[in-house]
Amino acid sequence: MSVEDFLTVLLLTFALFMVLAGAFTAYFGSGKSRTIGIVLLVVGLIVGIVWVYLTGFTDIIDVWLGDVVWAAFLNIIAAVIGALIAIGVFLLAIMKS
Repeated sequence: MSVEDFLTVLLLTFALFMVLAGAFTAYFGSGKSRTIGIVLLVVGLIVGIVWVYLTGFTDIIDVWLGDVVWAAFLNIIAAVIGALIAIGVFLLAIMKS
């Protein structure tokens, strides 16, 4: 994975989760929480728009989005499977002792 791929996954994940957290907080929150949710939502949108600008209109980041998202998806699935196996082995070892 190149630095450009890493930055793409980092920025897209950050933007997506900021938008989701902001929307959730703005919808269900009240008072200060609602304001914080709106700020999170706007920050996520700005980061996403900056990423689109950098990949679409400049040569700063040159990636094929489909390949990067697929690689990130496979890496996440592999990490989850590895973590579940490790937890299973840990629980098995603890329960047998």
